[in-house]
Amino acid sequence: MSFVVFDDVCKTYDGLANVVDHLRLEIGEGEFLSLLGPSGSGKTTTLMMLAGFERPTAGHIRLRGESIERLPPYRRNFGMVFQNYALFPHMTVGENLAFPLSVRGAGRDEAAARVKRALEMVRLPGYESRLPGQLSGGQQQRVAVARALVFEPQLILMDEPLGALDKQLREEMQLELRGLHERLGITMVYVTHDQSEALTMSDRIAVFHHGRIQQVADPQTIYERPSNLFVASFIGESNRLAAQLVESHGDGRCTARLADGTLLRGLAAAPCGAAAQAVVAVRPERIAVTAAAPGAPENSLGGTVEETIFLGNHLRVRLKCAAGEVVASVPVQAAAEVPPAGSRAVAHWPAASTVIFPA
Repeated sequence: MSFVVFDDVCKTYDGLANVVDHLRLEIGEGEFLSLLGPSGSGKTTTLMMLAGFERPTAGHIRLRGESIERLPPYRRNFGMVFQNYALFPHMTVGENLAFPLSVRGAGRDEAAARVKRALEMVRLPGYESRLPGQLSGGQQQRVAVARALVFEPQLILMDEPLGALDKQLREEMQLELRGLHERLGITMVYVTHDQSEALTMSDRIAVFHHGRIQQVADPQTIYERPSNLFVASFIGESNRLAAQLVESHGDGRCTARLADGTLLRGLAAAPCGAAAQAVVAVRPERIAVTAAAPGAPENSLGGTVEETIFLGNHLRVRLKCAAGEVVASVPVQAAAEVPPAGSRAVAHWPAASTVIFPA
């Protein structure tokens, strides 16, 4: 039995359009699940319904098989971490952490022990007497996480908790939260619009768009085998070339023809009939760029190098081809093989890295 189940859940505010539209989702116990999508896609509303701050218009939310949509937030035993941390500025760190314990009737000694243990979990031992204003942004975020953990909840909900941090600190905290999840084994549901954040931290990712889930899978599957064009374009960068399907095999392999007649082989994202319009997608980092294609590569396109940009660990190469523009991310160790701007070059990549979608 799944830990949490969204069973055909809908949410509308005006009675006309569903912000969350017939959501079906299962969350496993001990899982780190990220709800990923652009603004207005329904991911935060989904989290708020799970927390109890919003009620579904239709459908059911079940926890261990029991319906909870009528259960108030304080009776769900869920920890919550917000983007702005929501710490009481006039209370010390220790008092902030003790507050949810006092609401639950914990004694003074028990509360002190739990506060100490929670601060140790987030690597802030001895910070009990400090005020939130005396802490850095990263430390405040850790205190907010500790407050969500201190009463030993069965589920932690996080609504873009790293959004206010700078890039370096945000990346550090991603690893901290991932490590904390692995140590504690607690179920976490995390809302974000940052694709790299979701890829770094999650056991599974649910990609939202217009109130519906487009795909739910582990990070590698989401990235390598997107189920549709929205997921392919939203998760990372992807080259997309218009084509026509010319051949399809039963094992999922297929062949498409570009506008210039070039044949490209790849894996079909969904069933597609012969002669149907299609889109060929390939990630920039899968593409090699050389003066001439070595041997007989599976997929290759000739073109002119429009520009090369050095970005530290890789070279971004833009080629103008007859079938469209192709962007490649070439590792620095292979940068010497890339012809200079204005020169003819060949972009080539394996068929296994090519996904072909119905247009």
